[in-house]
Amino acid sequence: MSDALDDLANLPPPPPPPMSPALEAELGNLAPVTPRRPLRQIAILAGISLVYGAGLVAALAMRKDMNELPTSWVIGAAIAWFVGFVVPCYLALVPRPGTMMPRWQWAAASAIVSSIGFVVLGLVVHPSGPSSLYFGAERFAHGHGCLEIGLLTALVPVIVGALFLRGALPVGSRWIAAALGAGGGCLGGLVLHMHCRVADPLHVGLIHGGVVVVAALLSAALVPRATDQPLR
Repeated sequence: MSDALDDLANLPPPPPPPMSPALEAELGNLAPVTPRRPLRQIAILAGISLVYGAGLVAALAMRKDMNELPTSWVIGAAIAWFVGFVVPCYLALVPRPGTMMPRWQWAAASAIVSSIGFVVLGLVVHPSGPSSLYFGAERFAHGHGCLEIGLLTALVPVIVGALFLRGALPVGSRWIAAALGAGGGCLGGLVLHMHCRVADPLHVGLIHGGVVVVAALLSAALVPRATDQPLR
């Protein structure tokens, strides 16, 4: 019996089964994929988005009460909106050092903080001048135009970010998408800050700040359908 087993052990292995035509065709279509360059991508996203935002401000015109407002507030709020744009987008696109894993926890925190923070900021701080406008609660719905402008502004960073992140998010894609939306919403808020002269707290807080919230929610709902698709 042992001799028979030894003979079987010494037999050459059987040839592998032939490759299926479908697998052979799939392997033949494989092409090299260029590795992501996150820092380059965030620079491209920021550059395209800021040029787009500046173009919107130029097309819509600067707010008429700009010279009547405190310079410190105009500059400080613009910096806050800019930081709110850059930080969530950076956390969404640039992975942890030494890995390619997304920083979805930090991205989630940035989306939540910016969504709440800019609503509260607008409700609490809203200086005005003689040329400023006031809608008030009874005309609150008139602010839908600013919401539309803000979301239109947010489209570009969200779309560019989604294209860069396609197939690169094994976990946390919804939070990463929410951060992209919040960053885009902050860019929309910056455009509105430079354009809109409505100065009542409900409008500045719930409309200008609300752009961040709505953009984050829409992006979290829609963008993973693109980023979760494998690269081809």
